[in-house]
Amino acid sequence: MDILTPFIILGTLGIIFALLLGFASKKFHVQVDRRVLKVREMLPGANCGACGFPGCDGLADAIVNKGAPCNSCPVGGKETADKLARFMGADAVDSAKQVACVMCQGTPEYATEKFKYKGIMDCRANHNLQGGSKTCPDGCLGCGSCVDVCDFDAIHIVNGIALVDKEKCTSCKRCIEICPRDIIQLVDYDQEVYVRCNSHEKGKEVRQYCKVGCIGCGICAKMCPEGFEVENNLAHFNYSKDLDSEKVQKAVDKCPTKAIYPGLKIKEEQAKQKEEVKEA
Repeated sequence: MDILTPFIILGTLGIIFALLLGFASKKFHVQVDRRVLKVREMLPGANCGACGFPGCDGLADAIVNKGAPCNSCPVGGKETADKLARFMGADAVDSAKQVACVMCQGTPEYATEKFKYKGIMDCRANHNLQGGSKTCPDGCLGCGSCVDVCDFDAIHIVNGIALVDKEKCTSCKRCIEICPRDIIQLVDYDQEVYVRCNSHEKGKEVRQYCKVGCIGCGICAKMCPEGFEVENNLAHFNYSKDLDSEKVQKAVDKCPTKAIYPGLKIKEEQAKQKEEVKEA
């Protein structure tokens, strides 16, 4: 009998705990909307937060219960938006796909440096050391902080500056958030012309530290006023599919410092980037 007593006690306790757990599961049961689970399955699962919600679970709940638009996920793009719209019986607002672009082309052959940086490979650390190693206060430091936070292998350091592969970019904005110089911007996927500079210094200063920096001369705005404007010493390209391509090309050709970056050159550098990544 002494041997059986512990087994009897344990068995009794097991039954009691099972009953308590069963009661608790019914008492505190949280009803899960099956639509949220279904929407969650349709999302890509990147959990990048680019939609503005806490991961894919948060977005799924927001779409079902809070009226968030079906095209809120930049990673899934139009295909995911269409699936969600059909499931929710809503309209998928057609928004242009966007990708990140580094507004700097100051490679070592074009941009000067104040000193050789030998610290940890982090752009924030470099930037905090006497304002950064690059003479240009708005130039890419090339330490790769943006590369480290990209989960999609869409950005790499090529010839000393960051370059985005737009075919892989999901516009999650992580590179934008970590860049200490705010030189990474979202642009339309179809855009092929960029003013690849972020300096607001006057032209005389820009010429001293970068051969391909925008000097704010305004020639581009004269050649194509519908597409270009100069504000605070820096030219901006207002992309639109309706722009006259010949006028845009004239602006690109007339830029004295070649700060306006044509799409053909981007494609060439992307091909070069892929080759260098393969070799590494």
